[in-house]
Amino acid sequence: MFLGREQEAGFLEELYGSGRPEFFVLYGRRRVGKTELLQRFCEGRRAVCFQAAQVREKDNLRAFRDAMADGLSDDLIANVEFPDWDAAFAHAASHADSERLVLVLDEFPYLCEANKGLPSILQRFWDSKGKRSQLMLILCGSQVSFMEEEVLAERSPLFGRRTAQRRLQPLSPTDALRFFDAWDFEDALAAYAILGGMPAYLSRFRTDATLEENVVAEALRPEGYLHDEVQFLLKNELSNPATYNSILSAIARGERKLGDIALSIGVEGTTANRYLTVLRDLGIVERQIPVTDPDPLRSRRGTYHLKDRFVAFHGRYVQPNLSLISAGRGERVFREQVLPDLPRLLDDARTDFVLEHMHKHAGDLLGTELLEIGRHSGALVRAAARTADGRGVAGVLHPESKLDSDQFSAEIDVLDRAFSGETHILVYRTTADPRSPLEAEIAGREVPT
Repeated sequence: MFLGREQEAGFLEELYGSGRPEFFVLYGRRRVGKTELLQRFCEGRRAVCFQAAQVREKDNLRAFRDAMADGLSDDLIANVEFPDWDAAFAHAASHADSERLVLVLDEFPYLCEANKGLPSILQRFWDSKGKRSQLMLILCGSQVSFMEEEVLAERSPLFGRRTAQRRLQPLSPTDALRFFDAWDFEDALAAYAILGGMPAYLSRFRTDATLEENVVAEALRPEGYLHDEVQFLLKNELSNPATYNSILSAIARGERKLGDIALSIGVEGTTANRYLTVLRDLGIVERQIPVTDPDPLRSRRGTYHLKDRFVAFHGRYVQPNLSLISAGRGERVFREQVLPDLPRLLDDARTDFVLEHMHKHAGDLLGTELLEIGRHSGALVRAAARTADGRGVAGVLHPESKLDSDQFSAEIDVLDRAFSGETHILVYRTTADPRSPLEAEIAGREVPT
């Protein structure tokens, strides 16, 4: 199932129609949907989609030849034997002299494992032939650190050659809900609360099965697609996954401060900070600093949270219960640990939708741009923001029951003092429609009903 990605697909269309040679770098974590996006884009176009494998260079060269023959519907290419990548790329460029050809090199880091000099070879090719052709070259990779350091960084031979780049992010909360149109809103929200926005995870849940059946089948049994996913993710990116795994488990248990995390796993604070920086760069962990902090760059109020919802779920319910799960007790784990905690998961997930609206639509609603947006720790005020003129904005999530007027006034007063002025108030109410999960309105100083 392919849902969302309209903006990314539109940008690819723009590059394709530019009339110029294009060198596009697309990267992002495994399972985020890079290959599916590129395959959809290439459908019906003159395109060669080559997916590299962790094999010897000659095997990848043969696979590249076969991809060329298939993409160009040219059986004669099947008889060609490329001696090296110089010859392979030159042959591709010869088919793009006057007509657009899309050439996708997927899992580019695998090619570089077998030939460390490939970035230099590709640089030489692009400078001599590629940029004088009608080629739309796309480098794609799942190893985020490699793509940033060996392809995009200034020290890379390819630095300055790209014409565009995109780090593909998980789907937005609203797009994630589209996978569960057949479910009622609470179940759809619960699926998002557990899985987050990774398309490969979302597509694993069957809409003809219950939430419990899906969670047990995919995460709470050893054979489940998601059971070992976090370990695969860490091993794909990191050389010492054990320490990173311990840090993730500590944050999942509720440790939020650097010192507490370091103490929990038994390392120095400077060591923990180094590991946390890597996890932040990968988009697995985030450091949240209150928008109300007057000096966020030097703030000591930052707290660490798991940015990836399934990593958080894994650290809280899967990792601590591996013995029970291995013994076939996944249903027990769900009913005794996940189910009682579901109201908290749902409540936390609702805040994601408030933040999404504030990022995308609140500026239009208020008539002014929001420059800083972040979570807020209030029981009612779930998000806070600062406008271009320095005024505060409160994102209030209206409870399903009656709103506590004293609590509301107290939380707004805190923001008024923090922003030194009257705060804009946006009130959000959840709906029962997965396609439009929130209703937003501007509120005055009176307590919303």
